[in-house]
Amino acid sequence: MRPIPHPDADRFIEALVPHIPFDGWSRAAVRLAAEDTNLSMIEVDGLFPIGIPQMVEYYLDKRDRDLEEKLKETDLGEMRIRDRIAFAVRSRLEMAEDEVETVRRTLSWFGLPFRSASAAKTLYRTVDTIWHVCGDRSTDFNFYTKRGLLAGVYSSTLLYWLQDSSPDHEATWAFLARRIENVMQIPKLTDRIAAMAPNPGRFARAFRRGAARS
Repeated sequence: MRPIPHPDADRFIEALVPHIPFDGWSRAAVRLAAEDTNLSMIEVDGLFPIGIPQMVEYYLDKRDRDLEEKLKETDLGEMRIRDRIAFAVRSRLEMAEDEVETVRRTLSWFGLPFRSASAAKTLYRTVDTIWHVCGDRSTDFNFYTKRGLLAGVYSSTLLYWLQDSSPDHEATWAFLARRIENVMQIPKLTDRIAAMAPNPGRFARAFRRGAARS
């Protein structure tokens, strides 16, 4: 289940993001954002009763919602599916251009083993958002296959983008194009994946294998 949007939560998260590069996902950053938004810590804890883990998830979901809004303003109908996906992934990263250090801090936060499930969940939401906005309405095992493959593309492109110093991230977009081209050759894998029942547990195992290859 995705986090339920709330105006005060949106406002708080936007105030919190600029503090993450300096204080990380910490109570110190939370207190500063609370001051910036004139919210008491009691009010903040009411918005995010689970604390920082809930804030991290909400932040990433907010960016997924921002991506949905951006893509709704774009005519994707005339694009080939691979071009829609490439455009969506590129848009997601370009929207984070001013939050590079926050993205790094977030990935570092997810780095602890006990947070791997949360990392997988938020990654799944991002790729599911991309596929949905790009018009995917599949309900069979292809639903999970597509998301597992895109998870590998997105995560590897994100890591490449974080260390890319080329002008306008040209190297990243070339890398993304190559990854998507490779994935478009994957239909041959369909027969091998067809034996997978469409359930989240098996998707998670497929995702881990895809992430390991990325």
